[in-house]
Amino acid sequence: MEYKDYYKTLGVAKGADDKEIKKAYRRLARQYHPDVNPGDKAAEARFKEINEAHAVLSDQEKRRKYDELGQNYQRWQQAGGGPAGFDWSRWAAGGPAGGRVQYGNVQDLQDLFGGSGFSDFFETLFGGMGIRTAQGRQAPPRTRDLEQEVEITLEEAFRGAQRLMELDGRRLEVKIPPGVKTGSRVRMAGEGLPVGAGQSGPRGDLYLRIKVSPHHTFERRDDDLYCEAAVDLFAALLGGEVRAPSLGEGVALRIPAGTQTGRTFRLTGQGMPRLRAPQERGDLYVKVRVMLPDRLTEREQKLVREWAAIRGAAS
Repeated sequence: MEYKDYYKTLGVAKGADDKEIKKAYRRLARQYHPDVNPGDKAAEARFKEINEAHAVLSDQEKRRKYDELGQNYQRWQQAGGGPAGFDWSRWAAGGPAGGRVQYGNVQDLQDLFGGSGFSDFFETLFGGMGIRTAQGRQAPPRTRDLEQEVEITLEEAFRGAQRLMELDGRRLEVKIPPGVKTGSRVRMAGEGLPVGAGQSGPRGDLYLRIKVSPHHTFERRDDDLYCEAAVDLFAALLGGEVRAPSLGEGVALRIPAGTQTGRTFRLTGQGMPRLRAPQERGDLYVKVRVMLPDRLTEREQKLVREWAAIRGAAS
């Protein structure tokens, strides 16, 4: 059996780290992707080799076994020692009779193809982006499900979102409900893969696995939101009203006189919608940060000294 040098395939040294491997893979995948080289069988074959090499070298356990066995790695795989990366002949023939097919992180697709829209949100069915089956050893299920990670913003998790996706020659409009969080799964019944060849069998389901990206203002804890709000010295001393950060409509926060930095206020019902009951919302917790003037005029300094003297704090 011919030895496949995966390091040579990706053009990296044997001691390359994960970052170098990922960089090489993305560069080569862009170069040889079938969409960039339509009808080029040599480029298609090279693209498959690149994906097979990446599937092994990007997985620490597979890479360790590959380095350990060397030229015997492919023989070990065929003997049942582990998955052989991508069995393209099986996928081209329609794949296994059942099970779940899982695409890699959509961010990798965007990095590879530079897409900013969602029309190519899914790569073509056999695009080779981290496809793997999740079958057991029992009798195959009757349908084949798909699972895809989708990264959304906190604002989209708050309001709900839509994605236009292309899958297996079909255009799908996906609706993500308000209140989802990282780890939530959105099911689209009957939008997975057909069982039989020829796309004629019943389809499985499509599952969207949600990942909510970090936010620059808010920290989310379940359905509650946490943030900070800057309050000027005079509002903190005398009391007043400030606008609290919010994902929805603006929220007024009443500040009592004598408020100290670090004090936290709870605004009931101003957090994230609850997934199963979107009409209900969590709470918003606002920590106050009192801002001191950074420049004082001579007159202001004089007034502060007089004030300090009145309070008996003059040095």
